[in-house]
Amino acid sequence: MRILLDECIQRRLKFSLSTSNHRCETAPEAGFAGKTNGELLRLAGQNFDIFITLDKGFPYQQNLEGQRISTILVHAKSSNLAHLLPHVSSILETLTTIQPGQIIQIG
Repeated sequence: MRILLDECIQRRLKFSLSTSNHRCETAPEAGFAGKTNGELLRLAGQNFDIFITLDKGFPYQQNLEGQRISTILVHAKSSNLAHLLPHVSSILETLTTIQPGQIIQIG
């Protein structure tokens, strides 16, 4: 499964999400730096399965119906790695059940 981390997420989180079954990249690494959410999703949907963000407005701004890419919205105190790491097990668990076009909120 290919995972894309939004620019607002601490890039070091990718090391906790990359496993033998999951490849994780940041938006800048994928060449998507500075893209709006709509454009980012359109581009990411071609090569990624999951988009992870902290943007609380995301579910109200984007319609993923009919999209192949799914989104995990993490509710963390901040984008600091120390605030994101406690959510890693929930993120990995969600990866096993999330469906295309679905938005799952954790935390």
